Amino acid sequence: MNSSSINTVQAITPESRDIHTAFRSVVTPHISDNMGRYIGVRGLNRYNKTGKMVGSALTVKTRPGDNLYIYKALTMLEPGHVLVVDAQGDTTNAVIGELIKLYALQRGCVGFVVNGAIRDVASFEDTPCYARDVVHCGPYKTGPGAVNVPVCIGGMIVNPGDIIVGDEDGIVGFPASAADHLLAMARTHQAAEDRVKAEIATGAFNQSWIESVLIKANLA
Repeated sequence: MNSSSINTVQAITPESRDIHTAFRSVVTPHISDNMGRYIGVRGLNRYNKTGKMVGSALTVKTRPGDNLYIYKALTMLEPGHVLVVDAQGDTTNAVIGELIKLYALQRGCVGFVVNGAIRDVASFEDTPCYARDVVHCGPYKTGPGAVNVPVCIGGMIVNPGDIIVGDEDGIVGFPASAADHLLAMARTHQAAEDRVKAEIATGAFNQSWIESVLIKANLA
């Protein structure tokens, strides 16, 4: 048995398009606020200037500066996948560039999350992409690595098939089984913030949303 078969698990088919579409209108802060405000990716930069990322995780773990197993993951992509790569935070060599991006998009990939470096950064302006840094140096292709295993990205554990949502505020991820509950909570959160915005728009000095916090803290 070769090392590829040992370290490769069958990709999990992305969640239904309806679930992905529903979360396109939900901002990451509203998801984060309903996940305890401590779950989410930290330390990655957003390199796309437009576009929102919503999809299901196809995960890769690789040694620093090596993208052999990213190549393997490309053959397993299905429409709706987000390619989530744990390159262990190394920024010495880029593990993803324009060629991988172009092929992945053809296969239906909807975005990239890289705990490592990318290159050809201009090509990602309209393609959702988050990474640790940019560097011109290319990758090695010798392994080792693994596909469709749990990975850690910026302090957040990502399991294969988790739903990943990324926007200008950052990235959050959660199990598909929690999607309906989080969607409902995020909608409720949005409605509450809309009411606060309407109160602010009145121009009144006394604001109930401020007073309630101060009263709870015995500062009113």
